[in-house]
Amino acid sequence: MDRKIEQKKWTVKRIGLYTIAVAAVGFLFSAIYREAGTSRLNVQSERLLTDTIETGVFKEFITLFGVVEPISTVYLDAIESGRVEEIFVENGAMVSEGQELLRLSNLDLQLNVLNQEAQIITQINTIRNTSILMDQQSLSIKEQALDVAYRIDQMEKRTARNKSLYRDSVISQVDFEETQDEYEHLLRRRILLGQTIEKDSLFQLMQENQMENSLDLMQRNLAIAKNSLDHLVVRAPITGQLSGMDSEVGQLINRGDRIAQIDILDDYKIRARIDEYYISRIFPEQEGTFVMEGSTYTLRIRRIYPEVSNGTFEADLVFVGDRPSNIKRGQTISLKLSLSDETQAMLLEKGGFYQATGGNWVYVIDPRSGMARKRDIRVGRQNPNYYEVIEGLNEGEVVIISSYDNFGDKEELVLK
Repeated sequence: MDRKIEQKKWTVKRIGLYTIAVAAVGFLFSAIYREAGTSRLNVQSERLLTDTIETGVFKEFITLFGVVEPISTVYLDAIESGRVEEIFVENGAMVSEGQELLRLSNLDLQLNVLNQEAQIITQINTIRNTSILMDQQSLSIKEQALDVAYRIDQMEKRTARNKSLYRDSVISQVDFEETQDEYEHLLRRRILLGQTIEKDSLFQLMQENQMENSLDLMQRNLAIAKNSLDHLVVRAPITGQLSGMDSEVGQLINRGDRIAQIDILDDYKIRARIDEYYISRIFPEQEGTFVMEGSTYTLRIRRIYPEVSNGTFEADLVFVGDRPSNIKRGQTISLKLSLSDETQAMLLEKGGFYQATGGNWVYVIDPRSGMARKRDIRVGRQNPNYYEVIEGLNEGEVVIISSYDNFGDKEELVLK
């Protein structure tokens, strides 16, 4: 007897199909869920600039522009004012130390020197006359002392005779006393004249010293005035090339005016302007390099001028070792100034992305999906070519480094 076989509803094949369908739907919903909050933008990959992260030698430096200047310059300023009478050399000429450059005239200064000479002559005559008067006075006092000494000798003898005569009652007591009084008066006068001579000698010595000091002072003033006359002839203080002398005959030059300058051309230096951002990182003895005609030359900072003007300050750099043989004054040099030693670091090439991100994030390309995703990073030091990557990127990853201005705040870029 035949038995009806009931068909099973859940066969293995059907279960497999249902499982596949459910999995597909689940994957679809999962993808939709994952990407529901992700913003995307389609971009043309050929318009992008990229860089592959790699580890290499990093050296922090800045690029500067400097002007070639003589190693040393001496400025000539007018010590005395005057009118230009003669010009002996032309601007740009090579001059030797002590060589006359130009001559000025100053009538007031010349009259002042003549007046001082006349005053000195008058003072000398006064000193001589005073000295003669003091000598005459001294001789007069000494003559009086000599006369008193002579009279004392006479009165001493006369007093002795009168004393004997008085004892013999030959003369009266009045005559004897008068002789005795006159003798004692002469003795007192001799003492006074001695004191007068001593004080006169001291006074004469003091007067002579004062007059000599006064005369010496006037002679020094005259020497200074004559030296001022010498300054009317401008001479080269050193050997070098004369420049900046644009004076003309008849021109009035005031005291302190710049007349010219002399450059020492035995060697050169580079005067560079540096952004004030780096003022705390620039020190003497820092080195830089530049390339000229295929050769690299080394420079070293010799002097820093800390005064900031228009956002920059200046520094002088001198050559270390050889210098270019054809370098010229006024030539502009592009040089690299080192701010650190060479170290190993992950390098990210500089690009327009930094203006939009400040180095805080970048778009990293996923080669499997053909998409670029935003990723937070951190950069450290930099030089004109690279940023030092501290974290957020791995070696070999590809980063978009061109400008992000057209990407807005999109999380992902779909590369076409």
